[in-house]
Amino acid sequence: MSANDPFARHPEVASFTVTSTTVTDGAAWSPDQYSGIFGVPGGKDISPQLSWHGAPEGTKSYVVTVYDPDAPTGSGFWHWAVADIPAAVTELPEGAGDDTGSGLPEGAFQLRNDAGAARFIGAAPPAGHGPHRYFVAVHALDVESIGVPADATPAVLGFTMFGHTLGRAVLIATGETPA
Repeated sequence: MSANDPFARHPEVASFTVTSTTVTDGAAWSPDQYSGIFGVPGGKDISPQLSWHGAPEGTKSYVVTVYDPDAPTGSGFWHWAVADIPAAVTELPEGAGDDTGSGLPEGAFQLRNDAGAARFIGAAPPAGHGPHRYFVAVHALDVESIGVPADATPAVLGFTMFGHTLGRAVLIATGETPA
């Protein structure tokens, strides 16, 4: 793991598998997963479809996060955070992260991303900044509810999850805005 891997300083946990019909591990986001909010041409801010399996025994809920450690902010950029996904749920449809969370299961909720919106916001690396990595992670937790309020930040969510994470499934998408 590299120094700017967001999980490099976390305790080692079991791994399981996350896949997507809309993004492939190591490949570029589709135009739909770029940001229309930040004016990327063709960007639509549509959250990717995600499926996962093989979570550790004892999993009681999931959290999904999308994070760009390469953003020129000093702290990266959180694109999406969904908490309290029930353990029986192992898939989110494409577009689940819209303004209303219409594709999220009952009880799950979205936290504000670094753009200040409780929804998925697509990739928008500064033009000419080079390629960015987007860590799409599904975290298996040992609690049914992580207990953070809906107005918490993804950083607070991560801090709270620290001692409750049983396993993690990660795929990494890439994105770049030409100069």
